[in-house]
Amino acid sequence: MPRLALAFFCSGFGALLCQIVWQRMLGIFAGSDTISAALVVGAFLMGLGLGSLIGAKVADRLRPMHALLGFALCEAGVAGFALLSKPFLYDLLAHGLAGVVDAPAAVFALCFAGLVLPTTLMGASLPLLSRAVANSLATVAERIGRLYGLNTLGAGFGALLGGWVLVGHLGFVGTLALAAALDLFAALLALSLARGMREAAAPAVGALAPLPPGEVPAPYGGLPLWCGLVFLSGYVIVALEIVWVRMMGQVGQYHAYLFPTVLGVFLLADGLGMAVAARMVRRMRDPRPAFFAAQSGGFVLAAALLVALWLALPHWPLSELMLPDHSRLRGGALAATVALAVLVVGPPAFLIGMTFPFVQRAVQQDLASVGARVGWVQLANIAGNAAGSVGTGLFTLHVLGTTGTLRLLAALSLALMLYWLWRAGTDRRRSEVALAAGCAAALLLLPGNAAWWRRLHLERPGQVVAWAEDRSGVVFFRGDRGAVPDEGPRGPFFIQGFSQGSIPFLPIHQFLGALGPMLHPDPRRVLIIGVGSGGTPWAAGVLPATREVRAIELVGPVLTALAGIAAAHPGGPIAEMLRSPRWRLEQGDGRRALARDETHYDVIEADAILPEGSHSGLLYSREFLEQVRRRLAPGGLYVQWAPTRRVVETFVRVFPHAILIRPGPVLVGSDRPIPFDRERLARRFADPAVVAHLRRGNAAFGDWVSMFAAPPAVWSRDDVTRDAADEAPLTDVFPRDEFYLNNPSESAEAALDRAAQDPPQRHGATPGGAR
Repeated sequence: MPRLALAFFCSGFGALLCQIVWQRMLGIFAGSDTISAALVVGAFLMGLGLGSLIGAKVADRLRPMHALLGFALCEAGVAGFALLSKPFLYDLLAHGLAGVVDAPAAVFALCFAGLVLPTTLMGASLPLLSRAVANSLATVAERIGRLYGLNTLGAGFGALLGGWVLVGHLGFVGTLALAAALDLFAALLALSLARGMREAAAPAVGALAPLPPGEVPAPYGGLPLWCGLVFLSGYVIVALEIVWVRMMGQVGQYHAYLFPTVLGVFLLADGLGMAVAARMVRRMRDPRPAFFAAQSGGFVLAAALLVALWLALPHWPLSELMLPDHSRLRGGALAATVALAVLVVGPPAFLIGMTFPFVQRAVQQDLASVGARVGWVQLANIAGNAAGSVGTGLFTLHVLGTTGTLRLLAALSLALMLYWLWRAGTDRRRSEVALAAGCAAALLLLPGNAAWWRRLHLERPGQVVAWAEDRSGVVFFRGDRGAVPDEGPRGPFFIQGFSQGSIPFLPIHQFLGALGPMLHPDPRRVLIIGVGSGGTPWAAGVLPATREVRAIELVGPVLTALAGIAAAHPGGPIAEMLRSPRWRLEQGDGRRALARDETHYDVIEADAILPEGSHSGLLYSREFLEQVRRRLAPGGLYVQWAPTRRVVETFVRVFPHAILIRPGPVLVGSDRPIPFDRERLARRFADPAVVAHLRRGNAAFGDWVSMFAAPPAVWSRDDVTRDAADEAPLTDVFPRDEFYLNNPSESAEAALDRAAQDPPQRHGATPGGAR
């Protein structure tokens, strides 16, 4: 058991590393929106379910030693696929078929085809291992619970160490190699027991024939009943996980470390709950009260802790660290986010994790069908997980919002407890009655979505508010009314917990939007990746010659919130963009749109996005820039913010001609020399029509010359060494800036200043390789 426990721990650790990387690779193929993410998760879970089904059918037909060998083969197979997955999942699907396959059914089918082999092997491992260790009905539930608990603990450590350390240091390919090594180690540990395994340690095939279904003892209910209960339990826990990610993402901001933190805390607490409950089940006469109490108690505690956090955030000491207007990416605010995740996620996940050994205690009544029962219960749990993931991620968050989803989970938890009270009666069951009352209280007393998000974003009386929530995220505008009647509201614009813009528009956003059309000789068609608060697409329409400004926004509620602002201020620039045929604002994945659209644009621009934001690496990578370059018309310009040195280094390796406009700092790239003339550009920005357009976006700012007052850095094809062995600093499979704690990066301005004082030995080695 100790060696098998270590093997299954390593298996869980490696599986989570694989899951993190595979979901990221397939997300590039399927898209970064929530529908595509749900398709990838659904494909992953479907493979696990298939493996559970196969394990349920096969495990009990094997001798214990052969079941152990089967487990070792499963681990070795997962290791092999981990090593081969990058060429298949990324090179072929994510890179080779990007934009070719668009129908959701086809996307799901290809994701499933890419994951079916390793996930089936993962799903079959627990039934096989359960068969190998089952030698007594008195201990089988304890052993299975302990093993699965350690596997889940390994997965939790994989999520935390993978997200915080390994992916940021090793990249996706290096992380997969480590996962393969862990799976191979697990296989070798299992194989080390094969020779010494005695047939007397567990009944051989034929020693105990499975009892006919009607003759299997079922003192606590039959297997179908427990599969139904486990399905509901699996739905609730995964739906809660999604709610936790949304809530903690708003509290702590959606950086690359946020999701691994929530997932890791959840899995560690879940695994600890299994381990503790596994020690209880041998002495347990009837596991049913414990199951229902842990399941409903976990939800009641989850709801109570979420409400407590909601009430506490506007008050000291959290108000000092977690103000929505401030960055929470480093220091005390980041530490507070992790501590809050432990406090809010850990206790309820621990309680719900205890249910797995209780279920095994209830269903394991026939030693000859241990593997089948483990497999069917696991299949029911995975099906519940899949339903919770797809149902919550695609439907309930979209239709009911966060607190509406919590109410639905309260209703399911209440139904479970009422079912138990109906079967067992209410005599001497005060704790169960209290838990049912707690579920009913959550159902009736949780605040509405509007009240929930208004409090978290610190709305004050009299402010103009526009907000929206759907499956893709939460957006909130909180503005003070202008002193002049015609002046619109003024305030920050929050997207996914970040204050990523403001109204009036930030100067840098307007500069990003206006610069490309002002430099291009005939900017008829412009594409903007990201809408934000609207400043970049508004400024992109600064010239009447521009016939089309198409802006694509990933987070759908951005457009809903902008519509609310336009309704409150119909004379403002946002209202004009929404009603004018020159502007086309749409929801979608900009990178995926570039891949499948054959249109060529005179100017393509990316709205400013923090490089520390989750998945921001997809808009700074070499592969994305190459995709942009293919969609530029001859002489077309690509414009983006230059937040870090690595962003600049990547940019100048893709575009034959590039300039860094300072002190913006803004990068412009093209296949031809870029017509940058400071005096001419200053005259264009001083044109009365241009001034009037930009002043509508922000009347308080007019010194546009200051945005390009410093001498620019200029690169041409001869300035940068591009030998075949060079790898760009930022790639899809190693987005270093996104993992900012592992890979600190200096700003582009600091790099240029340092390089000017200490010139590099080779052109292109740093941004200072410019002239």
